[in-house]
Amino acid sequence: MRHFDHIESRLRKHLFYRHPRAFDRHDDPSLLAVALGATLYCPAIRPALAADVAKAARRGVASMVLCLEDSVADEDVAAAEANLVAQLERVHTAGTQAPLLFVRVRTVEQVGDLAVRLGAAAELVSGFVLPKFTAAAGGEFLDAVAAAEARTGHRLLAMPVIESDQAVYRETRTDLLQDVARLLAKHRERVLAVRIGATDMSAAYGLRRPPDLSIYDIGPVAGAIADVVNILGRADGTGFVVTGPVWEYFSAGERMFKPQLRQSPFEALRAAPLRERLITSDLDGLIREVHLDKANGLIGKTVIHPSHVAAVHALSVVTHEEYCDASDILGENGGGAMRSVYANKMNEAKPHRAWAERLMLRARVFGVAAEGVTFVELLEAAGGQ
Repeated sequence: MRHFDHIESRLRKHLFYRHPRAFDRHDDPSLLAVALGATLYCPAIRPALAADVAKAARRGVASMVLCLEDSVADEDVAAAEANLVAQLERVHTAGTQAPLLFVRVRTVEQVGDLAVRLGAAAELVSGFVLPKFTAAAGGEFLDAVAAAEARTGHRLLAMPVIESDQAVYRETRTDLLQDVARLLAKHRERVLAVRIGATDMSAAYGLRRPPDLSIYDIGPVAGAIADVVNILGRADGTGFVVTGPVWEYFSAGERMFKPQLRQSPFEALRAAPLRERLITSDLDGLIREVHLDKANGLIGKTVIHPSHVAAVHALSVVTHEEYCDASDILGENGGGAMRSVYANKMNEAKPHRAWAERLMLRARVFGVAAEGVTFVELLEAAGGQ
């Protein structure tokens, strides 16, 4: 699969200086973790799950999580498992193009049980999402994923979710995250990315953020996210890709604050109607939060509606200016400082190197925008609201 392949070829040539490269489930996990992009969560109980998977692929979704945990009522778990198996068998038999698919389980036992029940359709599953992950219970989950891989003969990756109360409360958070870091280090080849469960984190305080605020405005949760990145997202070779927390709104309610998108970038491209549609759908809040995710070291995002995907992916494209900066930085092996090609900043080879290396990995899967091409053009082409 390749990001933005659903866009007409002629338009892609206009948009990209360097085109996104293809990837598949067998690629190196360090590449796949960045390629996940906007990961669409979908309850496994949905009766049209097979059609949802096919439609998502056509709309440019590269990764989906089929959820058996909080999105399914306790009394419906058995029915959701049966539906998941039947729907993936349907996708497999039809040979339908599918995104990278992950199953979010509730229990350790579900990992092995589903691997057996899926039969040949297990090859559609790229891995499992492990909820409320702690070092105490996580080892058993990771061992179950390894056993399922051995049983199916297909590589299976894991995405632990940091969302337990212990991961939020200040007095237990540091010890828990350090214990998780040590556990994940022992299973590094199995861990694709670390996900953040901001909904459960907020629930620990009885909170829910409104759509005109970002998760970084919610102090207790923002502090927890910062510590997750600090301990699990380091750029020194010990860290993992940490993905952005869920954006859970898809239509606007009453607003307290002004829209968070400037008018001028849209008016310059005669795209004012696009801006209005984004604001109406509350996607201006999503766009701002993705910017903050990137600034805080998070890559990709959990989303709950297909309309969110285009915005996350458009913001994942490396700008021409960023690419020029990263190229200069990586070309200066001896260190030193230099004025940027765009003559608006100073690039320092040593302190900016880790940033440049990460950016080049993102450039590989999301491409580099052509000079002068803006986020607005990318969003409109990718299917913005």
